[in-house]
Amino acid sequence: MGEFVKKYPQVLHASVVVELVPVIRFLRGLDVERQDIGYVLVKYPELLGFKLEGTMSTSVAYLVSIGVNPRDIGPMVTQYPYFLGMKVGTMIKPLVEYLISLGLPKKVLARMFEKRAYVIGYDLEEMVRPNVDCLISFGIQREALASIIAQYPQILGLPLKAKLSSQQYFFNLKLKIDPNGFARVIERMPQLVSLSQKVIMKPIEFLVGRGISTEDVAKMIVKCPQLAALQVGIMKNSYYFFKSEMGRPLKELVEFPEFFTYGLESRIKPRYQRLQHKGIRSSLSWFLNCSDQRFEERLYADYIETEIEGPSFVMGGKLELSGDHDQMVSDEEDESDDEKLYRRTVSL
Repeated sequence: MGEFVKKYPQVLHASVVVELVPVIRFLRGLDVERQDIGYVLVKYPELLGFKLEGTMSTSVAYLVSIGVNPRDIGPMVTQYPYFLGMKVGTMIKPLVEYLISLGLPKKVLARMFEKRAYVIGYDLEEMVRPNVDCLISFGIQREALASIIAQYPQILGLPLKAKLSSQQYFFNLKLKIDPNGFARVIERMPQLVSLSQKVIMKPIEFLVGRGISTEDVAKMIVKCPQLAALQVGIMKNSYYFFKSEMGRPLKELVEFPEFFTYGLESRIKPRYQRLQHKGIRSSLSWFLNCSDQRFEERLYADYIETEIEGPSFVMGGKLELSGDHDQMVSDEEDESDDEKLYRRTVSL
């Protein structure tokens, strides 16, 4: 209470019935939980001075009009109440229109705002445009911008030039990945911009320690950047199963590094055992990079179909973010806040 009054002393002169109660009712009407009202007001006490029929209602109405679920407005207010004080015409709408111009559909933008309402507060001219221009200057293809932003919206609000410069130098120094290769890495996994180099080195050192050349590790990282964020303990288990049970040559891992991103117990072991039972010998990609239904169809087909060339990495299995299949970095003592946030992020 002391902090609140210090930040907004004029509340002491406000009329409870005429000025304060209507705002609280408005917030409750947006589904802001009763226990969160105090938190929201301490965070943004100026809300108590806004007219209900003005900026606040307009901001909410505009966000709903682009596809934001009305039920998510409350959690958004709790996370980032400042958008209630932002003018639609000069702040929110220009940002939305710019992001749409980059290829982001309204539906994706709406989901992005629901999960990370603070993105609405990124300044278009001071932050967003310069960061998009920065990505392009580092070799990112324009057609990849929408995917990058959808995967990692925070990239629009980072001190991006410094981070990209540092990571590009690091990847070149440690793995001889050239600027073009680095651009492809960021396109496939933009979260690496914020991952500490100490954390990135752990899976790299593990792979080199298994006898894979630095040159081949570089190829693996460019093809499947998710490797750089995997937990080494999980990689070890998958690797030893690959060597001891499957008995396959290392070149198969170089050709299909995505192997490490699939859960050992949930996908690799059971599918491999099914192949063994059926007496089928196939590539790693053939039996891992497909849905359960597709795998069943392949098992009982009369022939092993030829694999079709396509995107270098389709996350059919996805990085699993819970339980014993958590493939992400778990050494929290080595992580920054950005990295911890990344580990909890589910790509749109």
